[in-house]
Amino acid sequence: MGIFEKFKIGFKKSASNFTSGLREIIIKKEIDDKTLNEIEDFLIQSDVGVTASGEIKNIIAEKKIDPSKNKVDEINSILKNYIIDLMSPLESENFFKNKNDLNAILVSGVNGVGKTTTIGKIGKILKSNGNKVIFSASDTFRAAAIEQLENWAKKIDVEIIKSAQGSDPASVAYKAVDEAIKKQFTHVLIDTAGRLQNKKNLMEEYKKIANVTKKIDPNAPHEVLLVLDATSGQNIINQVEEFNKIIPITGLIMTKLDGTAKGGILIAIAKKYKLPIIALGLGEKEDDLQIFKAEQFANAFTQFN
Repeated sequence: MGIFEKFKIGFKKSASNFTSGLREIIIKKEIDDKTLNEIEDFLIQSDVGVTASGEIKNIIAEKKIDPSKNKVDEINSILKNYIIDLMSPLESENFFKNKNDLNAILVSGVNGVGKTTTIGKIGKILKSNGNKVIFSASDTFRAAAIEQLENWAKKIDVEIIKSAQGSDPASVAYKAVDEAIKKQFTHVLIDTAGRLQNKKNLMEEYKKIANVTKKIDPNAPHEVLLVLDATSGQNIINQVEEFNKIIPITGLIMTKLDGTAKGGILIAIAKKYKLPIIALGLGEKEDDLQIFKAEQFANAFTQFN
């Protein structure tokens, strides 16, 4: 299956909900002020965000759609171009390429976003590109997380540094980065406990992990990824806001896009934060983490079939 087909299938729920609703507004109507306001309201309801929705409305108004042309196709083209222009600068394909130097990558996110599974999938892509990968099981809060990461390490044949449940997460991360330097690994993927803003002790541990890696390499962590669950809708905005306050985020990964009609939230996030988008989770299979491409996202999100 080609990458666009994966995007298309992954975005089926979002695209179906979005395009059918948009068609209903546009079809058999003049593109007047009332219709433009309906389009803007629909975009906001589709989680595209207030700012992006307003900008899209203004572009449609300025273009002055030719009534002799297919209005649905014309507006769909405007949407695609807007998404591509907005999100192309956020592509981060370089993240997965073969590297020579150490990359300590801190992976964060609230409980249930698929963080540990995502680490396994990232590790597989990095390894397939010739990188030498090691996992750090620094989510010592849950025994299941350690076991899950260990299973992924066995599955894709990479090393893992772990400790018993309840151990100091920062000490595990320290050992992993130290081991990576000794054995010339290129990537250390550091799992962290799923946390919410009101769990102060977990937030302090999270900061401690980052600080401990700096003792070995002042530039560590080299990447701070936030994993987001697309089914959470507008709650995602708050998660990005809060995590970014603690340690600046360098990249986003959004999971579970195949299970939601709320894919428009990625546009809102892109507009508000302009953070690199590393990859998208479009299913539960091992190969369903796809490197983010703005054009493929735009085409899949606005598909009419």
